[in-house]
Amino acid sequence: MAAVAIGGNLGDVDRTFTRAMTRLESTPGVVVLRRSTWHRTEPVGGPAGQSKYLNGVMLIETTLTPEVLLGVLQDIESRLGRDRAVEVPDGPRPLDLDLLWHGDTVADTVGLRLPHPRFEERLFVLEPLLEICPDHRLPGCGMSVRERVESLRAEGATA
Repeated sequence: MAAVAIGGNLGDVDRTFTRAMTRLESTPGVVVLRRSTWHRTEPVGGPAGQSKYLNGVMLIETTLTPEVLLGVLQDIESRLGRDRAVEVPDGPRPLDLDLLWHGDTVADTVGLRLPHPRFEERLFVLEPLLEICPDHRLPGCGMSVRERVESLRAEGATA
């Protein structure tokens, strides 16, 4: 099983998400098992004045390697308007698809880091995960998604 975070804050994000889901679901070797509801959140980092983001998470079953799946996700982003060459780090974008984990794979290469760095610190990722896999053990901290969300909320985290 793999997990993919989806986010965006430029253009018709609902429509972009629908198109991204359709493309992902039609990819051979990928089955979307569950997806969270979409959550509207404040931007984290990046330039001031950005619109709020829409965020969610999908659990998928896949026969694709992590590298091939990441390529599929980046192709979907590109086809739906994301241009990494001109965007500002943590800036506005029409679509962001992040591979959070892929089974038990651990990778740290130029193009692929698994599990995704910092996702265990981000409520905008963990809260959607809480809906669809609350008891999943997170690879970094060892807590369940539910425990990690409760811990971050107790620390006063908001994003």
